[in-house]
Amino acid sequence: MDGFAACFTGLDDPRTGNAGRHDLLEMLVIALCSVLTGGEDCTDMAEFAEAKLGFLRDFLNLEHGAPSHDTFSRLFRRLDPEQFRACFQRFMTRFAEACQGVIAIDGKVLRRSFDTASGKSPLHMVSAWGCEQQLVLGQIATAAKSNEITAVPKLLKLLSLEGCTVTVDALNCQRTIAQQVIDQKGDYVLALKGNQASLHDDVRRFLDDPASEVVTAKPAVDGDHGRIETRTATVSTAIGWLQALHDWPGLRAIGKMSRVRERGDKTTTETAYYLLSAAMTPERFGEVTRPHWGIENRLHWRLDVSMNEDQARNRIGNGPENLAVLRHMALNLLRKEPSRRSLPKKLRRAALSDAFLAKILAQV
Repeated sequence: MDGFAACFTGLDDPRTGNAGRHDLLEMLVIALCSVLTGGEDCTDMAEFAEAKLGFLRDFLNLEHGAPSHDTFSRLFRRLDPEQFRACFQRFMTRFAEACQGVIAIDGKVLRRSFDTASGKSPLHMVSAWGCEQQLVLGQIATAAKSNEITAVPKLLKLLSLEGCTVTVDALNCQRTIAQQVIDQKGDYVLALKGNQASLHDDVRRFLDDPASEVVTAKPAVDGDHGRIETRTATVSTAIGWLQALHDWPGLRAIGKMSRVRERGDKTTTETAYYLLSAAMTPERFGEVTRPHWGIENRLHWRLDVSMNEDQARNRIGNGPENLAVLRHMALNLLRKEPSRRSLPKKLRRAALSDAFLAKILAQV
């Protein structure tokens, strides 16, 4: 409990009077335990507290018994999301190593979090994913996808980027974001598309020209699930002419990734272009761009499939954002647990075994 108290220090209790009779820290620990065992909402938290009262009293006082689902709901609706995100960052520093390697930035919409009655749009969470650590390093919420560009700089401020490489999709290929990564002593690999129209056209024409000064890696071939993918990485550092035209912050090289996918008798081809703040080999360029999509497969997909996030119907107040942060905490703890079980198996094991759940909690 000392570890959890250190994580949640400075978090103001929004409840007053008799509404605050259940201890704030104890309620947050119960909520986290519920998510670690497959709980999805405040009703599940209340049922977990009632069913596991004996287990919880091994380390909690629970002076007033198990909190009701309304008590959990009121707490998460009113809890300050800025303070709760700060708790997440302290939580990360207690049990995870510092940021390193490739950090992928991407957003995800919680589709069921809209509220038609109040005209509230679905919550859009922008997350930083540590590709090597396989952990969520930070997150921030926006009201709509169009605000992701303004959210990314705020998210980057939460992270220590020195020695790291930040990857983003084309939406966030912005001068301000590139400059901020450089200012924080990191490197970037930015996907480049039509939102930077003239820059994209110049990079594409140069890298597609056989006469251009480029270095191309040997094609890398992967086969999985009946699909064969061939990736060819190309990098050029001969960009003095490009910088003279566009003066992009920190730009040192440009890259092209060509992908050919074969499935049965169907073949598709895709070519993506990138801006690089470091002169790297095409082999290293391929190693950096490939993990970016891990945020889709290893974070967003798992949140939807294993934790049913897309069907979460929390809509009122700060509930959707705070519960999204809680799911990220639980996911990190489950990923950090060293057994070779899959995430669904760990969730089920934690639900069946108090000892396994205690082992997960002891990592904090």
